[in-house]
Amino acid sequence: MSPVELLPAERDLLLHLIGLRTAGPLETGPDGPPPRLWEAQRAYAEAAAPLGFRVVHHAAPDPSVLDRDGVPRTVREAAERTPDFLECQPSMVLRLGPELPPERTVMFNAHLDTVAGWEPPACRDGRFHGRGAIDAKGPAVALLAGLREAVASVPGLGVTTGVLIQLVAGEEGGAMGVFGTRPLVAAGYTGRLNVFCEPTGNRLVPRATAAATARITVAGTDSIDDHPGGGHNATVLLGFLAQHLAEHLAARATRTDGGRVCVAGLHTGHLHNKVYGTGELLLNLAYGTTAAGTALQRALEDELRAGLTAFAGRFGALPDFALTAAQAAEITTLDWLKRGLPALDDHDPWAERLLERAGVPYAPPDAPACTCDAIWMHGVPDAYTAVFGPGDLAANHAHAEGEYADTADLEAFATRVGSLLRHFTDHFAHHTARRADARATDGSL
Repeated sequence: MSPVELLPAERDLLLHLIGLRTAGPLETGPDGPPPRLWEAQRAYAEAAAPLGFRVVHHAAPDPSVLDRDGVPRTVREAAERTPDFLECQPSMVLRLGPELPPERTVMFNAHLDTVAGWEPPACRDGRFHGRGAIDAKGPAVALLAGLREAVASVPGLGVTTGVLIQLVAGEEGGAMGVFGTRPLVAAGYTGRLNVFCEPTGNRLVPRATAAATARITVAGTDSIDDHPGGGHNATVLLGFLAQHLAEHLAARATRTDGGRVCVAGLHTGHLHNKVYGTGELLLNLAYGTTAAGTALQRALEDELRAGLTAFAGRFGALPDFALTAAQAAEITTLDWLKRGLPALDDHDPWAERLLERAGVPYAPPDAPACTCDAIWMHGVPDAYTAVFGPGDLAANHAHAEGEYADTADLEAFATRVGSLLRHFTDHFAHHTARRADARATDGSL
């Protein structure tokens, strides 16, 4: 397939999308401006309509999606604080061609929400600038360019094989796709091939990590600086546990599939002349497989008990900390703000051969995977899923000031999308022809 170039209208669309503030309430808070996701999705649908795409779903998620297992507590709490939390975060599905079985469909997923922050959209010297340029409005528009080329040059696309585009909200802010991608997958808007458009250096990554968020809370009594042993010292206890877990849990995590431990926020107080008896420590546990996630969560529970025992042994004889040491296990609790999410680690020889013939390269097996909505394709039968898109999350400053996307990377992605669709459609054309020949032969006997 010939190299795809972004047309002026596609460049204008990308600048328009970047200019729309689409960060959701999890990023901006309950008093932040409402995200302009309805508007962004309609603009994309209007650009896709001349290619033959029609809207088959455009709605805010049903409130029941927040009652399912695995919904992060932060999402539920934000929905309680923000009356229109779900209403302002719709998702859209576009379809090319008739409704075909998933086995004859390719699904692309792109999120149009962003993290908080905004920069004026611009295109200078072949580079798009602004929030969402690479994550993931740029990939979404590049996808449209690849589809434009494929529709014009691939016989049978939209007739014998179909395309779905999921344009979702709720990817950023720790929502983990629970009210965006997850209900769309559950509704059957999936294909035999499923591509999640995230920056991967234009290489396929058939993996997506998930994460669990743990909160360790100390609920003791305060004391004053003149009598520091009269209460519980949450600062010393949580500081000790943070070091213990950083050393011991992190070591166990490296022995799991894609396991990583982030020892994150620790807070007790701000004053220098007070002993704080309460506080909390947060940890994020990333994992590459669902089984590894379960093992890592159990490991945290084990190491927390070991850390509390070690703290009691080390500080029990020190008068200022004796009470804290004696009651450490009583005043310390563990709860989960997020857990039970699946991870994706996909394998399918048929799909891998097809994508290799299409010239879409794979990242090395040990290349790191990102956490994204592709996790919800875990366990979907007869479906192959990979994360694939232009640019690099770190190098292109995703989630940060100075985010950008190079036109050349977007166009390379568009070209590979077109090649993928050609080979997928050709496969079924040849398969259908062979079956017709076989029926004709059987009829002549």
